[in-house]
Amino acid sequence: MADPIDLDHLFQDARAFLGELAQSNSREWFQTQKTRYDTELKRPSEKLLAETATWLEAETGQQPRTKLFRPYRDVRFSPDKTPYHTHLHMMWSMRDGRAWMLGIAPDYATMGVGIMAFGPAQADRFRTAIAGPEGETLEDLLAQGWRIDPPALKRVPAPYPADHPRADLLRHKGLVAWADGLDDALTGDIGTGVRDVMIRARPIMGWLATVA
Repeated sequence: MADPIDLDHLFQDARAFLGELAQSNSREWFQTQKTRYDTELKRPSEKLLAETATWLEAETGQQPRTKLFRPYRDVRFSPDKTPYHTHLHMMWSMRDGRAWMLGIAPDYATMGVGIMAFGPAQADRFRTAIAGPEGETLEDLLAQGWRIDPPALKRVPAPYPADHPRADLLRHKGLVAWADGLDDALTGDIGTGVRDVMIRARPIMGWLATVA
């Protein structure tokens, strides 16, 4: 029997649904569209997560954990009381903290690879590597079309000098490299599009494995 869950329309369906949600972000609207969300976004996303996890396990020899982020916002301490996120986010993560993250929204299509937050020992190993010759290697890898978020720390941590040539990288408390503008890559065969970014990210993830 053919699998009724079709991934070929996940990107387009997610874009359409999330665009409508952005215009009608209410519990009443979402409840009328819950079956559509489950059919067009949730179940295809779960299939993409599972199929990609199988591929990653074959590639890395490790079984990644998968996560489909819930659409519900925690509005308890936020001035924005809209109840739902207007994006579709999912993640594959390893025990050492490295992860691959896919994000789809009405105005972006992106994948991130890296470690969201270093543990204390990881941060020490990362900064030691960044300060040495290995840091030049990572800097060159990131320059190949990847975007990274601004550093979290205002100052370069001791004992590194403020004028270190890789001062910006030293000020990071985690490191995720983003491949943006994936609209065409994710249209149609989204699984291939996701795997292509993962293959492109192998050198960065390999570098991070040495400090994870």
